[in-house]
Amino acid sequence: MKRLLILGLIAASALFEPVYGRDTIHKGDVVVVPLNGEISKSLLMFVRRAVKSAESNGATAVVFEMDTYGGRLDSAADIVKALNQTTIPTYTFINTNAGSAGAIIAIGTQHIFMAPVSAIGAAAPVLSTGEDLPATLREKTVSYWTALIRGAATKNGHNPDVAVAFMDKDKEVKLGDRVIHPKGTLLSLNAQEASEKINGKPVLADGIADSIADLVKKANLKGSVASIRPTGFEQLAFWITALAPLLLLGGIVCAWLEFKVPGATLPGIVSAVCFALFFLGHYLAGLAGWEVVALFVLGVALVIIEILFFAHSTIVFGVVGVFLMLASLFWAMVDRYPGETLFPTGGTLALPLLNLLLALIGAAVVIGLLARYLPKTSIYRRFALMTANPSGPSFAATPREFASALDLSPGAEGTSLSILRPSGKARFLDQIIDVVTQGEFIPPNTAIIVVRKDGMRVVVRAAQS
Repeated sequence: MKRLLILGLIAASALFEPVYGRDTIHKGDVVVVPLNGEISKSLLMFVRRAVKSAESNGATAVVFEMDTYGGRLDSAADIVKALNQTTIPTYTFINTNAGSAGAIIAIGTQHIFMAPVSAIGAAAPVLSTGEDLPATLREKTVSYWTALIRGAATKNGHNPDVAVAFMDKDKEVKLGDRVIHPKGTLLSLNAQEASEKINGKPVLADGIADSIADLVKKANLKGSVASIRPTGFEQLAFWITALAPLLLLGGIVCAWLEFKVPGATLPGIVSAVCFALFFLGHYLAGLAGWEVVALFVLGVALVIIEILFFAHSTIVFGVVGVFLMLASLFWAMVDRYPGETLFPTGGTLALPLLNLLLALIGAAVVIGLLARYLPKTSIYRRFALMTANPSGPSFAATPREFASALDLSPGAEGTSLSILRPSGKARFLDQIIDVVTQGEFIPPNTAIIVVRKDGMRVVVRAAQS
């Protein structure tokens, strides 16, 4: 029985062994990246992470093992864009299918090998329902996408006419004196057709390979084989990055509420969760590293230092802290690849800048509305009178005859016992009561003066002001 259990564990562990090789990438490795199933935004997240990981670890080549019937053309275009950023050789091994959007991705790599029984092609754009596009829309769409696939084919040394014929049924493909594809249908090629040489050049594929190992041998690639596999977090990363402006908006507004609403801890928790999800999603998407998180934490620490120790003397710590926080949020959204300049330009910065501006403008609007209307609500008044700081009898909880015994007329002097942000505890004579400032923060053990008393609400300011 014990022997059977051991054998069972060995067999189970074998199921989870990397299919192509070890998962850890070393310098000089050939990295295999599986592209299976539907081409989608989450697959883009995975490809981007894989390309960056392979290049940053010094891989000699990236091989995409493909088996897909297609998917979103826009996702395929974004994947091709990511492939264009890498400086190491890229290969596609078509293991059965490279249909539709998969054909576009294959064209986006520098070398194509195909399994003996495999096919590539038929990349015509269609509606999400699978139906053909209306005539006018089809003409415009095909014109745009054929231009993109023609450019990718030219860049990577493939025949652009073959690539265009995958998408445009009106494209004739002629190599030398031989017409290999007439007008009227979309071009699809099997392994033998794609690898056939005409006038010394293959139609599309560099050759036929039985496996990844056979491809590595025929392509004369050096180094061991390692693999990168997708995780379930890629889908999560897609949604988080798509919702980046909302997460930033929620984080900023809740952070403001944490400082303005006394005794409330939920806004601070929500703010921390929003920022944590923001950085986690961009890390999983291959956009941000842990260095941006460290920069953000440093900015938060400087802001807290400003509030606790230098609230009435300098604003340097607070300004630098806010700048570091904004810089880290912006940096996390920039799609930067290994080997690029430290400060990217152009379209790389457009979307991150737009997301950050939308979040800041939205937060300013929401905070303005809350600042105007929140103090009038019962929720705010309830928190403003909570006894969440130093213990002691509360003015709000005392009988009226006791309240009248205290001289809390304007000009009465006392001492803050807790940080007033804007409300907290203060001592007048020998009694501890709840007070609220006019909006400013006052550190503990600071002399204060009563400005006015509105019923049970005592408004104070710092004595030196």
